[in-house]
Amino acid sequence: MFLKRTASTLGLWGLVAAGFASRLGWAYVTIIGVLIIVSTVEYFRMVRSGGVKCFPRFGMLIAVGYSAALYWFLLGAGAQVAVVTADETTVGSSVVLFPDWIDGAAIFVAIAGSFFLQLRYPIRGLDAIQAVSINLLGFVYIAFLFNFAARLVFMVPGPGEVPGAMLLLWLIAVTKFTDMGAYIVGSMIGKHKMIPHVSPGKTWQGFGGAIFFSQLAGCGLYAFFQDDMPDFASGLHLLGGWGAVVVLNLVLCLLAVVGDLAESVVKRSLNAKDSGQMLPGIGGGLDLIDSLCFTAPVLYFYLKWVTL
Repeated sequence: MFLKRTASTLGLWGLVAAGFASRLGWAYVTIIGVLIIVSTVEYFRMVRSGGVKCFPRFGMLIAVGYSAALYWFLLGAGAQVAVVTADETTVGSSVVLFPDWIDGAAIFVAIAGSFFLQLRYPIRGLDAIQAVSINLLGFVYIAFLFNFAARLVFMVPGPGEVPGAMLLLWLIAVTKFTDMGAYIVGSMIGKHKMIPHVSPGKTWQGFGGAIFFSQLAGCGLYAFFQDDMPDFASGLHLLGGWGAVVVLNLVLCLLAVVGDLAESVVKRSLNAKDSGQMLPGIGGGLDLIDSLCFTAPVLYFYLKWVTL
């Protein structure tokens, strides 16, 4: 299992490296979009296998439609805003303004559409509410949350098609090293169960390893590549310096663990071991992105806050 997981991890990092090396916006959103489609398919397959009523075709339509609209704006069809320095001179870079109303519209369509589809069936206990809730959860949990990773790439000023590429790489490293640290340390010396009723394999020793590995990855990347990360026109680094990086590492580590446990809640509720079999030793696409669904939005909101 360890060898399979290692091989899958190395293959994934190779794919990520190829995407980052291309420095092409469409390569980034293509990888993210494919993972969203695969994960959404796995989610509804688990739900159906668990005997829970849902509307998978509609769920897939919402996920694909929302992602396509988001990428259409991010790749340059949306509004572009020039970056202006403190002395009111314009610099040669821009950021994409994605209209917030599209998020609300997508959530509304997910809710209203699920209720509309439910009108075709008789009401039997909680089945109707579960069907609507399952579809809404599938959209928000996967397509909505994970697409914050795509937004990160285009939200900051900088040269080239993907000015925030290093921020996304930093986020992926911190998140995945959290998962890797928890697995390695937990497998080696894990004794005290963390939350056995949700995930029997998680231990407090593994949690300590997650914190250590996340700090190692986050601080290491920041030390070697901080000059490649975007910053403000005033010269202030976007991540806020070493103190902010250490705190962000810790916050993202905690959220990565929660994201992993959140998927465990879904799988145990539906009696599923893995979301799929796409990656030997890891599982499916949802097993791969579960922690990123929780860390990407928080880094995005943090950057929004510091850039106000």
